Amino acid sequence: MPVEPSAIVYRSLLGACRRHNDSEMGERMIADLLRLEPEHGGNYVLQSNMYADANRWNDVGRVRKAMKEKGIDKTPGLSLVELDGALHEFVMGDRTHPCSKEIYAMLDEMGRRLHEAGYRPKTKGVLFDMEEEDKEDALSYHNERLAIAFALVASDSSAPIRITKNLRVCADCHSTIKLISSIYQREILMRDRSRFHHFKNGACSCSDYWLSRTFLSTMMLGNGHENRH
Repeated sequence: MPVEPSAIVYRSLLGACRRHNDSEMGERMIADLLRLEPEHGGNYVLQSNMYADANRWNDVGRVRKAMKEKGIDKTPGLSLVELDGALHEFVMGDRTHPCSKEIYAMLDEMGRRLHEAGYRPKTKGVLFDMEEEDKEDALSYHNERLAIAFALVASDSSAPIRITKNLRVCADCHSTIKLISSIYQREILMRDRSRFHHFKNGACSCSDYWLSRTFLSTMMLGNGHENRH
């Protein structure tokens, strides 16, 4: 390159390394990132995710320990759903909402109907060392699913569901929401960190374009965000 690469360039290259399972080159990118931005939490998350993809769980633990020792926090994922002019906030596994009992009953119903429709969880996106069944459970409690379950319980069956996320929707939730829009015949409008999504009749307005361009979300980390639930 004719100029010194920036942290965003290194993050883009790291995204390509992860996409092509090149952990050796990825570690070189991480080393340069941490040299340029030693306090940027997103860099440590990217490093942890790369090790998780390679099932290097000891290294994942080492990175998380380093983050804790340095006082570096991850941005928690949350979803906001609008209902009758009020906003309801959800985080992963949240049970603090007054309608929590009804929400989790709806989650169970959603899970049954999704599997009947042929849904198969994309558990590779769960970057923790746990059993496959536990990974499936973790996916089912993502914050956008809680928001959708609440909307299905509390809103009119003909009303669009409007959700705002502070992070990018994961691949599994994106596929799931498409199915939910078909199963329950509900329009779902979602604004995540990267773009708008309009789910209707089992399809999304983005045409799944971003699923084949995952490195773009890595570039967005230059704005100080992290793709975590």
